[in-house]
Amino acid sequence: MRITSKLTGALLLSASMATIAQADTIRFWTTEEQPERLAVQEEIVAAFKEKTGHDVDVIPVTESDLVTRATAAFAAGDLPDVIYHTLPTVLPWAEAGIIDAETNAEIIEELGADTFQAGAVAMADFEGLTASVPVNGWTQMIVYRKDLFDEAGLETPDSYADIEAAVAALHNPPDMYGFVAATKVDEAFMSQVLEHVFLANGVSPVDSDGFAPLDEAKTTEVLDFYKTLAEASPPGDLFWQQSRELYFSGNAAMIIWSPFILDELAGLRDSAPPTINDDPTSTELASKTAVVTTFSGPSNPDGAAWASLNYISVTTDANTDVASEFVRFMMDDGYLDFLSMAPEGLFPVRTGTPDEPSKFTDGWSQLPVGVDRKAPLADLYPAETVASITVGLQTADRWGVKEGQLSLASKMINSQAINRVVRQYIDGEIDASTAVSMMNEQLGAI
Repeated sequence: MRITSKLTGALLLSASMATIAQADTIRFWTTEEQPERLAVQEEIVAAFKEKTGHDVDVIPVTESDLVTRATAAFAAGDLPDVIYHTLPTVLPWAEAGIIDAETNAEIIEELGADTFQAGAVAMADFEGLTASVPVNGWTQMIVYRKDLFDEAGLETPDSYADIEAAVAALHNPPDMYGFVAATKVDEAFMSQVLEHVFLANGVSPVDSDGFAPLDEAKTTEVLDFYKTLAEASPPGDLFWQQSRELYFSGNAAMIIWSPFILDELAGLRDSAPPTINDDPTSTELASKTAVVTTFSGPSNPDGAAWASLNYISVTTDANTDVASEFVRFMMDDGYLDFLSMAPEGLFPVRTGTPDEPSKFTDGWSQLPVGVDRKAPLADLYPAETVASITVGLQTADRWGVKEGQLSLASKMINSQAINRVVRQYIDGEIDASTAVSMMNEQLGAI
């Protein structure tokens, strides 16, 4: 009996240890699945294990498959412990019970809510909780020739009025176009630019109840402003390609683009060299460039920034303690390593720590960017330009997020109804009142 008791005790101890070992291994789904980015994440996981003893299985998931896989795993009670995902999934997953909103909110409070960019936190609000932890993002930018602005005594182009004034002063085609607006109706680029322009004037086609008819007066201000930009642009169907080419050749004073242009402007990518001079590796154009992320219209003095954001969440099936510890590690010890995967498109939404408020923004500015050559942003752009790159995350916005109508807003954007009507207006085919009525009719039918 004593031998049997010892064997039984040994077996129970062995089973207990196996359970503990299993509990200490968590699964992390990431959409950053490129080999070089996976390698960075594996290094972060290795550092986490060295510090805590916990294992993390890094599991790559193609972004287009993420929602389907998460839904299936939730139904099977087999969600990973931690998921890295985009903004559009935050509120639906919180509502469905896929992510643990209470735990994620607690992580943010533990790290210090005021160490995060306000806009990124606000866009994850769910019933008074920050449902997911914002990790990184990027904001669309007005890229402009600061040297020309300084020579002409122009104000920073951070409002409709200042942009229009700059267009009037600098537009001199074909040598210099005041702007290069997006006018190709079937390009997502035009949809993205227009949403930013509408947001800047406080105009949205949705509210908490669903479709919200566009205010005619405010929308007319948007239409008139965009027509000014289009009239200062070359003729034709324009999208990201023409705007980049004309700016790179020195023939555009302003464009709207994503931050992925920053390394190209500095001659670090051979596939998209600046052509303002004979040296495709020159940093001349970068030295003459500044950016604006938040700009305002006459009906919205506070303005807005259009942002693409990524979050990390502990799920409702998680080993909560270990998963929470891993997320805190990712947002602290491993944070700059994670951002280093693509600093030009992974802006820090956590600026620093309570003791070092600018630790991560300062560190991020020193991370090398580029493809064929590399250099830190801080070596390529003035300090004030680097600082302005991330400031838009304070006012980050998207149609439908705060209203809980992101899905509906996305359907409206993808319909390209706004693009078509705006193009008819800037081409002079319809007046503003008709344009607003047409948009309301077509958006209301979605």
